[in-house]
Amino acid sequence: QVQLVESGGGLVQAGGSLRLSCAASGRTWSSYTMGWFRQAPGKEREFVARIKWSADSTYYADSVKGRFTISRDNAKNTVYLQMNSLTPEDTAVYYCAADSRSYNWGSPVYGYWGQGTQVTVSS
Repeated sequence: QVQLVESGGGLVQAGGSLRLSCAASGRTWSSYTMGWFRQAPGKEREFVARIKWSADSTYYADSVKGRFTISRDNAKNTVYLQMNSLTPEDTAVYYCAADSRSYNWGSPVYGYWGQGTQVTVSS
């Protein structure tokens, strides 16, 4: 059974850092592109970052580029999101997601999702 479980969320002050983890099971996830999304209260879910299965190529939303870093440890079936220089605008529920296809050379279509972890950044 496919399962993505996020952890590491919490309350931090503006300017602080937080590291999110996504523990994945049920697939050989090293062959899947993985991504992070977030949804703030009253807003639509938005893309944050992704890391490709091939060569660990990464891509970020402009709003987080330079502050967030996505990485993966295939031996642990875990994807990480290191978040630095956090601001209240980063407050949201953060979701881990996986591409619906393995060895996908094209754009990912995220078919697997975790339940989310709350990140709250105070002023």
